[in-house]
Amino acid sequence: MRGTGFLAIWSDVEAHDLTDYRHWLTREHTTERVTTKGFLASRVFRAARDDINRFFILYELGTPEVLDGEAYLARLNAPTPWSRRIMPKLGNFMRGGGVMIARGGQGEGASIMALRIETLPKDPQGLAQALVACDGVAAVQIGATEEARTSVRTTEKGMRKNEGFFAGLLLIEALDVASLQGALRKAAEIAPDVMAGASEPEVYQSMFALEARIADFG
Repeated sequence: MRGTGFLAIWSDVEAHDLTDYRHWLTREHTTERVTTKGFLASRVFRAARDDINRFFILYELGTPEVLDGEAYLARLNAPTPWSRRIMPKLGNFMRGGGVMIARGGQGEGASIMALRIETLPKDPQGLAQALVACDGVAAVQIGATEEARTSVRTTEKGMRKNEGFFAGLLLIEALDVASLQGALRKAAEIAPDVMAGASEPEVYQSMFALEARIADFG
């Protein structure tokens, strides 16, 4: 990630809505987002499980101020007809954004864990460096969410039910699943307070990515 801000979103999609959701996401929604001022890129991942269609989206932002900036709020208050159809169908919706407080490594991994955490590490950069030193780990990022910026009431927010919130994001990217599991064990060893309140350590696989420099042709 090049910017200092992020926006992380999780949601579940019913099987009968899956095609519509995937087309909406890749043919309209991510393009709309990354052509909004301050958005740099979008990365979409799908959980590696057969019992549920769960997705994780990570938006790279120039700064956290983008989250409650005029350009993005204008988008949120003017959803497209396609967005109006999709948004109410998203289950277990979790959304939070803020500032990346630590980074380690280079590049992107094909397999990731995107953990919601309720306790931020006392030494974020130290934790990131320790995890990225694990075998097969490409990158680690730790973000702190800013509730005031992501809790602004908008038309889109009003279309979703029971939107959750979380204190921070621990993103581990690796070359394979075994490497992710090794990094997870290391995190539990050196930061038990952080991992005790973390979300389920699900594995996600990369599905789609779009950068603003590619999407914005005008």
